[in-house]
Amino acid sequence: MQVELVSPERILWSGQAEMVIARTVGGGDIAFLPGHAPFVGALGTGILTVRPAGGGADEKVAVHGGFVEVSGTAESSSVTVLSDVAEMASQIDVERARRAKEQAELHLRQEHDTEAEAALRRAHVRLEAAGHTPH
Repeated sequence: MQVELVSPERILWSGQAEMVIARTVGGGDIAFLPGHAPFVGALGTGILTVRPAGGGADEKVAVHGGFVEVSGTAESSSVTVLSDVAEMASQIDVERARRAKEQAELHLRQEHDTEAEAALRRAHVRLEAAGHTPH
């Protein structure tokens, strides 16, 4: 199936894939395979995984909201992911993500607020996508 992962700045990934796994808002993780029924859903903050067709390593992407759409037929399906903020694992600045995590944790120790919780969630997702333990 054809997969397009698009952010406002550029196309992050485009090509044929065997599977896409995404975290949807209120629906948890969902896997899309060729021939999947048409679908439109909102994405939460989480890891998006693309398994390229023909083998090769899975592509991990830190996605912070957006939408996923599956269209086409059983013979020719496509998955389009639109996200305001999405980062390929290979492009994540791990040290910056660690600093953001530490700042959010410090802020949460002093005062509980939803912005700091969201910042901590984003930092965890970045670190996990990059293959680092967020703890």
